[in-house]
Amino acid sequence: MAEARVIKKYSNRRLYDATASRHVTLEDLRKLIIGGERIKVVDDKSGEDLTRQILLQIIAEQEQFGTPVLSTELLEAIVRFYGNPVQEVFSRYIEQSLGGIMQQQRVMQDEMARALKSPMAPLAELARQNMELWAQMQASMLSSVTPAQSAESPESAKSDRPRKR
Repeated sequence: MAEARVIKKYSNRRLYDATASRHVTLEDLRKLIIGGERIKVVDDKSGEDLTRQILLQIIAEQEQFGTPVLSTELLEAIVRFYGNPVQEVFSRYIEQSLGGIMQQQRVMQDEMARALKSPMAPLAELARQNMELWAQMQASMLSSVTPAQSAESPESAKSDRPRKR
């Protein structure tokens, strides 16, 4: 993966992109990220990594002044997960879900280009792949949350055995 572009944050709260040799705003950083750039924001004096803090500021700004992505109910649910025993599971689930959505978006863009040739076939295949992906993620989530069963049923034991050909 490409190395992150280093952005320095000065004590006067200004951000400086050494690669472009200019001061930048949160909006400039947002555009870099949208363009596929990875960023790393560091405090100029201490060298402390401030990337999470800046990314949260970008999200807060977009939620306040742009079209919100996160509903009030979703934000409340996220707040409830902090300190909760399943916080780590929730975090992994969100990351996997977003990764799946981003992958599906790329596939959709590719399929839309092909759809100009044959409109319905790519969309049906995309829907099938999407359902498989969600089923896999849900199974993964449930297996990490539910305790393992102590005794297997005969049917499940049979299904785990390798089949002879």
